Amino acid sequence: MEEFDEIYRLYAGDVYRYILGISRNETLAKDILQSTMLKAFMTADKFRGESSVKTWLCGIAKNEYLNSIKRSENKNLPLDEAVNAVDENIEHRFSDKFQAMEIHKILHELDEPYKEIFSLRVFAELKFSDIGEIFGKSENWARVTFYRAKEKIIKILQKQED
Repeated sequence: MEEFDEIYRLYAGDVYRYILGISRNETLAKDILQSTMLKAFMTADKFRGESSVKTWLCGIAKNEYLNSIKRSENKNLPLDEAVNAVDENIEHRFSDKFQAMEIHKILHELDEPYKEIFSLRVFAELKFSDIGEIFGKSENWARVTFYRAKEKIIKILQKQED
């Protein structure tokens, strides 16, 4: 049990930021963190050591997040509740609120994996090596994909200014 307490202490912050980055919802990120750690504790014997513990936990967290999305798709929330569920704190990272909103709109319309890679890097503040591991790709792949996502966002912003 002490070993798991140490794992929680070392990685809970990273897993929380990862989920917050892709969900943009503090409450959901906290819930996913707890379910991730519980699942990791219950299935620790299945960890094969093929990746870092942090990457393994982020993989579990991603699956937990996707499962929560599937469950919530069956619910019809009123529009104002759905809007309130979005965590507005992320936008404060950008100095210009209007620019932040434009970036979020553009990001929402990007194809995968650009959308997720950009979110993982900017919002979850993950290293490229960790992003690559999550996708089963190299660190260089993560760097190139992030660069391409950033370029797509910049081009769209420039078109909007013209």
